[in-house]
Amino acid sequence: MNLRDIAWQSLKRRKARAVFVLLGLAVGVGTTVALIALAQSMTSSINHKLEKYGANIIVTPKSEQLSLSYEGISLGGFSFETSELKQADLARIRTIKNAANVAVVGPVVLGPATISGKHVLLAGVDFTALERLKPWWRIKGRTPGAGEILLGAKAATVLNLKTGDTLSLAGRNQTVSGILEPSGSQDDDLVFTTLESAQEILSKPGLVSMVEVAALCIGCPIEDMVRQIGEALPSASVMAIQSVVRGRMETLRLFERFAFGVSGLVTLIGGLVVMVTMMAGVRERSREIGIFRAIGFRRSHVMMVVLFEGAVLSALAGVLGFLGGFGVAWGALPYLSENGGHAMFFSPWLAVGALGLAMLVGMGSCIYPAVMAARLDPFEALRSL
Repeated sequence: MNLRDIAWQSLKRRKARAVFVLLGLAVGVGTTVALIALAQSMTSSINHKLEKYGANIIVTPKSEQLSLSYEGISLGGFSFETSELKQADLARIRTIKNAANVAVVGPVVLGPATISGKHVLLAGVDFTALERLKPWWRIKGRTPGAGEILLGAKAATVLNLKTGDTLSLAGRNQTVSGILEPSGSQDDDLVFTTLESAQEILSKPGLVSMVEVAALCIGCPIEDMVRQIGEALPSASVMAIQSVVRGRMETLRLFERFAFGVSGLVTLIGGLVVMVTMMAGVRERSREIGIFRAIGFRRSHVMMVVLFEGAVLSALAGVLGFLGGFGVAWGALPYLSENGGHAMFFSPWLAVGALGLAMLVGMGSCIYPAVMAARLDPFEALRSL
């Protein structure tokens, strides 16, 4: 009978102790896996949304004037001449160093217009780019083409217009192709048409009032891109929309710190459970160890038996901890993330890390009990026989 057979027989005879050690370590590993998987899944989900949805860089003409509006309330009675950007200059955005991170460039031209005796703000946009910049839009009808307009929800109510109605805009007949469902933004107040039509109606050929840029945000240097666009368009003011992004990412960083803290605490408790249980097992087997020493087993042999038991239990705890932790994370993700479990984080390295953590903690906790078993005096152990 070799040392491994002795260890296996010991585990079979003392199943309750083995299960207790296994569960104690598996709970610690499973907690770590669950929290890390949840943190990584939510981070991946937010990164995906930042990459896919909306503009995060705004380019506007430089102005020496201060805005006379606050929280959507505008102070009337003042009019300033505003400069415009040349549409041809926007091609420079595709030449910056980080041009590969630019997903969409959406030019917008704005200007006042009159419909049915009421003043409105007309916006000319590139609807192809808008599908990426504002995917939350829901249109009753369809996007406008030549000679057509799209009304914001509030604009349609104030103007008392519906899809299919015809109206006069700057002496041109226009048909309402669709109405934008309420979005809770200033878009509800606007009248939209194609970029070319708006430039013609507002007498701004080849000019744009602002540019919305969607940048791929997973690891992309937004600050550098803002600087590069500013250098490419010296007559423009470039700003990054980062307040919401930074707030969400900071919340996730705090969650990750909390996850690692809790994981470390639970894993430490699991290690202590392993050590105390193995020490109790050594005391329980003092006579057996005394017999081994009396028939010629060395101290190193006794240590190897205890460590082999710990290695087997640690490996099983690593596998069970990973499966259990991943399963818990999968079940909890729908309650913590808007997109449910579809973006569940999985990496082979997480499984390898779980096994490595279990082996490290389990074997580390078995060292002292193994040394204690090796130091047992065989004469004292056999005296009670």
